[in-house]
Amino acid sequence: MGTIKKIYDSVHRFIHIDPIESALINTRPFQRLHYIHQLGVTYFVYPGGTHRRFEHSLGVMELATRIYDGVTTIDETEPLSEQGKKLLQEHIPPKGSPEHQYWRRVLRMAALCHDLGHLPFSHTAEHRLLGKGGHERYTLEFIKSSFLKPIWEMLEKEVKKESVQEDVTKLALGEKKYAEVNPDAPPFTPWERIVTSIITGDFFGSDRIDYLLRDSKYTGLTYGLFDYHQLIEMLKIIPAEEGTSLSIGALENGIESCEALLLARHYMHKRLYQYASVKSYSFHLARFMETMYKGIGEDLSHYIAMTDNEVLCDVGVAALQPSHPGHFDAACLYLRNQRFSAIPLSAIPDEEVLFEIQKKFTIPQEEIAWEIAKSQGKRLGLNFPVLCQEGRIGWGEEFSEISIPTQARSWVYVSPQYESEARNELRSRALLG
Repeated sequence: MGTIKKIYDSVHRFIHIDPIESALINTRPFQRLHYIHQLGVTYFVYPGGTHRRFEHSLGVMELATRIYDGVTTIDETEPLSEQGKKLLQEHIPPKGSPEHQYWRRVLRMAALCHDLGHLPFSHTAEHRLLGKGGHERYTLEFIKSSFLKPIWEMLEKEVKKESVQEDVTKLALGEKKYAEVNPDAPPFTPWERIVTSIITGDFFGSDRIDYLLRDSKYTGLTYGLFDYHQLIEMLKIIPAEEGTSLSIGALENGIESCEALLLARHYMHKRLYQYASVKSYSFHLARFMETMYKGIGEDLSHYIAMTDNEVLCDVGVAALQPSHPGHFDAACLYLRNQRFSAIPLSAIPDEEVLFEIQKKFTIPQEEIAWEIAKSQGKRLGLNFPVLCQEGRIGWGEEFSEISIPTQARSWVYVSPQYESEARNELRSRALLG
């Protein structure tokens, strides 16, 4: 195996990596993550939020490993039906077996790779610059590229399997995104669904858990902190009631730790990810990047060369040159009295209504913009299976009254001189809470 190295992480403390993981970390695609801000330009509002995708990816690997080790330990004393126990034995490789160790290795590599394809400033301009598949499409390209080919060759030699690259890709992207970039691919097996959900799962995914904890620590917003050690201890692979599929769920006496995760998610969206000032800065940067970098994804060698550093240099140049095509948005990033106000809407508007408001107050096209959510969505509760103490398999929402609004929201962006009129009109049309 070789020498195990240690990396000290501010959230999870020591993270141990083996030589092949170290080799992956030292590749150019992974080192690039040193220069991609996790939270885009959120540090313009919360100055401490300057952490990068590099340390987040290490944290996702660490958490994914802890979850994997926990949920693949089958406790024979748990009150499962014989059919349920049989289903677990059929699909979960015995702990310590070569198959169990193989998927643990692949999981760790996939966790490291899951964010390789991000644009500069992460999600900020993704919807404007990247087409179908989003940043996951470029994660796939990096995994398949010559940059990482030596890594997969080393790992294939160690585990004596030729499917390493494909398995890493599946776990890093998740079934839905993998199908988008590989439409003809066969569906995931029940086991592959379990293992990828350890990284990409909507509720218990290590990606979500790490970014809540890390973003909370660095911005100083303590809403995102919760007892994740207890949460991981309560997670289990649970067979569906009909006994035909598996999901990651929780023990009944772990409901409170799940509620804490749900509330952390809600308040971090409210005070950070969907915070009006953050949205305003992100709007200007996204529009600047759209102006400057159309076609950025056409050449992987160009894509990998682009980081936050190059974008900030271009912003600095544009802000000082009134004739520059990106001047207005670049200046807005530095001058608070010019940037647009971001107004969150309480309902999904008819776009014609927004055009009417623009026309009513004679707002120039360049002084107003909007983002309309595709759907309002249902409230989110504890949407996972729960293993009850008496052996029954229930659903999380039976055990908790807590639910949160979905994060889908529509926004209007308007220059300061028209903000008052726009807000009053939106309120009169019942589009503001």
